[in-house]
Amino acid sequence: MSEAVLLIGTRKGVVVGRSRQGRRHFELQPLQLMMNAVYGVGIDTRPETPRLFATAMSEHWGPSLHHSDDLGATWLEPDQAPIRFPEETGASLARVWQVQPAPANQPGVVYAGVEPHALFRSEDGGITFSLVEGLYSHPHRERWEPGGGGACLHTIVPHPDDPAQMLVAMSAGGVYRTTDGGVTWNPGNKGIQAYWLPEDQRFPEFGQCVHKVASHPTRPERLFAQNHFGVYRSEDWGGSWEPIESGLPSTFGFPLVVHPSRPETLYLFPLVADAERMPPERKCRVYRSEDAGGHWEPLNEGLPQEGYHAPVLRDAMCTDGGDPAGIYFGTRAGEVYASSDDGDSWHLVSEHLPDVLSVRAAVLE
Repeated sequence: MSEAVLLIGTRKGVVVGRSRQGRRHFELQPLQLMMNAVYGVGIDTRPETPRLFATAMSEHWGPSLHHSDDLGATWLEPDQAPIRFPEETGASLARVWQVQPAPANQPGVVYAGVEPHALFRSEDGGITFSLVEGLYSHPHRERWEPGGGGACLHTIVPHPDDPAQMLVAMSAGGVYRTTDGGVTWNPGNKGIQAYWLPEDQRFPEFGQCVHKVASHPTRPERLFAQNHFGVYRSEDWGGSWEPIESGLPSTFGFPLVVHPSRPETLYLFPLVADAERMPPERKCRVYRSEDAGGHWEPLNEGLPQEGYHAPVLRDAMCTDGGDPAGIYFGTRAGEVYASSDDGDSWHLVSEHLPDVLSVRAAVLE
């Protein structure tokens, strides 16, 4: 019998939900890792016992990474800081933004994206990590700027077939790619606009504020990106990008996810602008494209449509790998919504949570 697991990171801790009822109802555990801001969560379904991750940020103790091997009943933190910069870098960890298990062909490998801009790699299932020095020592590094949320490496896209290839995105450095296992990295931002620059400089080699990048494992060369103004598609693993914005009410937003079994289908949650981070027309609407960004349609059945103000952050939308797909998103108003029919209709999973920062889900057999 399959079971869906839902992991919700909030401003004041993490919540785990479990459903054996077709994802229509989730039993939610009490808030755990209390008073830690959980900017990133992850679910590693490769081991026989799935491992959950939560990137806890304590105002008193600082950032760390916790894991659970019993579906959230208990959480563990290693005795030594699992992610830390080597002393010779002179850097200190400000926040862990992203935890990304590698594909099945890399057992035990887990990646973490952090602030200040850096990528870490674990080979023991996410217990200890080492700095990916090739990216950290990149000559562009001194010119990477922080985005509104900080100098964060927030997106990690491992290639599903080739362990030597990977793509990362950061604010505000843009997209970078490696083809040699992280030894060298090259920017992949051609065609992505940095709208705040003078008109004749708006397409720089790097420095774009990319908010999220996603792909489908059966079409890894095709990528989608939600930018700080702009939605894009690449057909060559980030070598070049073209806009896919026609039909959207706004080109600003944070999350972007691809359907788990239909590589042509993707989902966004548009906001008006960087200076007005609210849904257009104050309606809670997810936008779906079923032709790789050629056309867009609003999905709003079951969602509030009057006087709605809450945004959705970059890691607060996800799919669960089920068929039909479960789609989930959490809001800064503390609500979590779910769809068990590819987004055609939505229902409320929880409300009155702290500010939702991150959401991940998986269907376990």
